[in-house]
Amino acid sequence: MSTLDLPLVAENRDITGFRPIKALRHFRNLVADKEDTKQVFFIIEALKGRKIQRQIDAFLSTETARDFIRREDQLGIADMLDDHARWADCGPDSVAQNYIRFMKREGLTANGLVEESYAWRPREERPVDQAEWYLNRLRDTHDLFHVLTGYGRDALGEAALLGFSYEQNHNLGVKFIAYAAARQIKKVTGTSAPLYLAIKEGRALGKAADTLAHMDVEAVMREDIDAVRARLSIGKPVIYRQCLDQLKAEGFAEQDLAINEGAAQAA
Repeated sequence: MSTLDLPLVAENRDITGFRPIKALRHFRNLVADKEDTKQVFFIIEALKGRKIQRQIDAFLSTETARDFIRREDQLGIADMLDDHARWADCGPDSVAQNYIRFMKREGLTANGLVEESYAWRPREERPVDQAEWYLNRLRDTHDLFHVLTGYGRDALGEAALLGFSYEQNHNLGVKFIAYAAARQIKKVTGTSAPLYLAIKEGRALGKAADTLAHMDVEAVMREDIDAVRARLSIGKPVIYRQCLDQLKAEGFAEQDLAINEGAAQAA
C-alpha cells in the first residue's frame, strides 16, 4: 500500500488532546532531569488541541499534499535530508548547502531526531495513516526551520523558534515550552535581556510567514536561501539577536546558553 492509499486518520484515532495537569507533570520531570528528552514529546502530546487536527485535514485535502505523499516516504523525509550527496550540485548559497553546514557544525542528523521520537513512542506503536506522515514531516523539518529562520540552537533560539512554530502549527504544548524555557533562562541567568519579547517576535514572524511545513522541501533545498526567505515571507529575528548580544555582554558564554539536543529538536 502506498502512502497515498493510507487513510487520512486511522479508525478510532484522535490526535487531539488537552491535558494540562499531565503536561505540567512532565515539565517538572524535564526540569528535574534535562536529559530525559522524552518528556518534551509527552508535553506536546498532552497539549495538542484540536486546531492542529483541522490544519492536517485541510492540508491533506489539497493536491499539493497528495503530490508530496506520492513522492515522500510514509516514515518521513529524514533520509532525503541526510543524503548530503543528493545536494552536491547545489550552490554555496542554496538552502541545501546552508543546511548541510549547519548540521555538520552542530553534529546533527535528521535521523537522530527520528530516533529521539522513537524513544518516546516506538515505531511499531505508531499508527499508519496520512496524519502520521504529516506529523513526521513536522518533526523532520525542525532543523531546516532553524536554517531558514536564522534561530540558533542556544536555549533562547530554541525557545523563540518554538514561538515561531506555535503560530505555524498551533500546538499549545509548543507554546507552553517556549515560554517555560524563557522563564528558565531568566531564572538561571538573571538577565535583563527582553527574553519574552524574543518569544513574541518569534510568534509574530511565524504568523507572518507561509506555513513552512507545507513547502516543497526537495525544491526549496535547491533554491537560494535569501530568495526562499523572501518568497516564504520569513523575517529576521532582530530582538533575538539583541538578546544574545546582551547575554554575552553580561558575561554568559555560548556554552552557558546551550540546551539539551533532544529537547531542542523535539518540536
